[in-house]
Amino acid sequence: MEEPQQSSTEAGFALRRLVPPPALCGFLLLLALVFTVSYAAGAAAGPVAPDMQRSGTSGDGSGGTEGGMDMKHGSGG
Repeated sequence: MEEPQQSSTEAGFALRRLVPPPALCGFLLLLALVFTVSYAAGAAAGPVAPDMQRSGTSGDGSGGTEGGMDMKHGSGG
């Protein structure tokens, strides 16, 4: 009586168990593609408002606070 070869079957099962499912690989590939295309579209579009500047950085004498806002939050005075 010959014993069936189980070493190749066991090796194939172990290999299939370690490899992620094809649906997961496809999803990750699609996700990477979407991020790449969106990054390329954003780079091609450029900045949203290139002429927008913070008030207070143009030397208008606002005291150097960000946007000319009072930064005394919760001080009670």
